[in-house]
Amino acid sequence: MEFAELIKTPRVDGVVLHRPFLPTVEGTLCLTGHHLILSSRQDNAEELWLLHSNIDSIEKRFVGSLGTIIVKCKDLRVIQLDIPGMEESMNIGSSIEALSTLESVSLMYPFFYRPMFEVIEDGWNSFLPEEAFKDIESATDEWRLSCVNKDFGLCPSYPALLVVPKGVDDDTLCKAATFRQGGRFPVLSYYHKKNGMVMMRAGQPLTGTNGRRCKEDEKLINATLRAGKRGYVIDTRTISQAQQAKARGGGFEQEANYPQWRRIHKAIERWNILQESLIKLVEACNDQSPSMDRWLSKLEASNWLTHVKEILTTACLAAQCIDREGASVLVHGTEGTDSTLQVTSLAQIILDPASRTIRGFQSLVEREWLQAGHPFQQRCAQSAYSMGKPRWESPVFLLFLDCVWQILRQFPCSFQFNEHFLVLLFQHAYASQFGTFMGNNAAERVKLKLSQKTVSLWSWVKRPQHMERFLNPLYEPNGLVIWPSVAPQSLLLWEGVFLRWNRSSKCVDEACEEMVHIIEYNKDLQAKVNALRRQLAQLETQDSPLDTP
Repeated sequence: MEFAELIKTPRVDGVVLHRPFLPTVEGTLCLTGHHLILSSRQDNAEELWLLHSNIDSIEKRFVGSLGTIIVKCKDLRVIQLDIPGMEESMNIGSSIEALSTLESVSLMYPFFYRPMFEVIEDGWNSFLPEEAFKDIESATDEWRLSCVNKDFGLCPSYPALLVVPKGVDDDTLCKAATFRQGGRFPVLSYYHKKNGMVMMRAGQPLTGTNGRRCKEDEKLINATLRAGKRGYVIDTRTISQAQQAKARGGGFEQEANYPQWRRIHKAIERWNILQESLIKLVEACNDQSPSMDRWLSKLEASNWLTHVKEILTTACLAAQCIDREGASVLVHGTEGTDSTLQVTSLAQIILDPASRTIRGFQSLVEREWLQAGHPFQQRCAQSAYSMGKPRWESPVFLLFLDCVWQILRQFPCSFQFNEHFLVLLFQHAYASQFGTFMGNNAAERVKLKLSQKTVSLWSWVKRPQHMERFLNPLYEPNGLVIWPSVAPQSLLLWEGVFLRWNRSSKCVDEACEEMVHIIEYNKDLQAKVNALRRQLAQLETQDSPLDTP
């Protein structure tokens, strides 16, 4: 198929662009295979370059011979185009709809994009599993790098190389894989150098209603325990959800078969609930009602901050088990590709100072999201404005970034990167000229030959002139564990994403002003609280009881 077949009217003059709280711009609208472009001869007027893949939905209105197209984007911005001529408006609208919903991956922009910058370091080769393993290997000889999944046949959503206990052979791994959802047998997620404890992740065990067991699986996860030590299984489902999963062939670790492991259920909502929450949140943020009470009520009804709290609480629990209890942890939900990754990656932000640097955070996203099999292509196919019925879409990664922002806000000196870096990752996860977030797993990326045919986002980030924009001027390396607060007054709406294009509505300003007063009121206490936390972290020698049954 040729793009020209979908572009009935490639150019229209006299188009007026409207954006919230910005002056209108009149210019020429052009459609290409991948971009909507509006350029103007007005002084100081910026060109608009909008990727078709960034368009979530459009609305068309007609008054006489004037057509209006409202474009709602995946990065949550909304723009309005007034187009003279009925035929031109209809043609532009139908072309945008067709070009923004292309299903063929090979037609997506990253395959056509050619960088205008020199690639200093190839991002595709920057965070390979072999390199990450060297850091673990320097601290312990208890783990090895297995090639058991080299052809992705054992587990399609895992990478080719996996870190597993040295005492467990590949035959055992193969048998354990048949006992876990999607073949996602337990693998190493994080090694805590302070005490040698580890965090593993996996899919749910396939115990079923008959209570099936797998001795190879038991051997695998027991191999991660030190002599005389117990471990914790953190299941991101409620007990009832885990019980119901048994009827569908899933289940959970039976205590009789895993006597050295204590199971803890910490419910995190599944992906479909999160999508509904995002839609309600964005609707609240776009509410132009002058009533602050109404706005705050809609914000609360979205349950977005409740999800943030649930995820952070579970990540803190995992970190507490490892750092304070001196116990290893296995994290899983159902598939092990959504809430599991939120928990394991946030626990590392809490525990590992390296994850709070720019390079360390890039490595974390690579290991715990891209290589670990989070289905970006499915989850980020639509955002909050899509008119279609959600299939697999969900803001799982956006929620993770929101949680990181909450921690960054509470510990502004402990992160090398700033909020702009997190916003950048959100934008590129949904629409990008780079191939980094394409595909649903490593197997698909290899099949698409993304490393040969597209440019990595990390290649662009690594350029000094771009890196400078993401540096946090307050950063002071902090080698300690940081414990974020999940109290309601500590969690705020992420304005940099959700109010980015709509900051001037009256109720939002009043609410934000109130939040600012709260922050200012607590600023004097922040230094004392951080100092106290550091002292507690250094003096804490006894086990602290887990706060959940």
